[in-house]
Amino acid sequence: MLNQLNIKKKYALIAASIVLLLAAYQFAFKRTIEALQLYHNLKQQVQLSGDLSYQPGYLERKNHNLDKIIALYKADTANFRSNVLSTISSIAQQENVALSEVPSQDPVYHSAQYIIEKLSFEGDYFALERTFNKLQATDNTGIIRSVAIKSVGKHTAADDSKKIVMEVYFEMVKN
Repeated sequence: MLNQLNIKKKYALIAASIVLLLAAYQFAFKRTIEALQLYHNLKQQVQLSGDLSYQPGYLERKNHNLDKIIALYKADTANFRSNVLSTISSIAQQENVALSEVPSQDPVYHSAQYIIEKLSFEGDYFALERTFNKLQATDNTGIIRSVAIKSVGKHTAADDSKKIVMEVYFEMVKN
């Protein structure tokens, strides 16, 4: 077929190499050159925009989430002995649990920012468990820091039965 066209081999080789070079540019070099240009454009935009580590949107979201967490710890410490204790005792009464001990404020449990209050409950294990779940779901009483459930024996002459005591430590932020 080439013999019939009367084309010299030298010109055919030049034409074939030009076609091959155009095909290689189209499939390989074109995308590489575009990516290199995009890299240089983005690098220039970064240099013009300044410090990207400062992200006000991220800082606002983080601050909002921290405020939500701190709100869990807040309780009115001035009225803790009246309003919050009445709320807690009503929850305990609903579950047939007795609020057995409310010790006086111990300065050992106070820090510069937080107050820890210890309350003791007596009752059936399952009733204590339901009381704990309701206390955990109740707002504005502080957050439960720790819970200890103990079985304590009554040593009286008439009765040697055991009672179950739940000690709950509430932590709250000072106002």
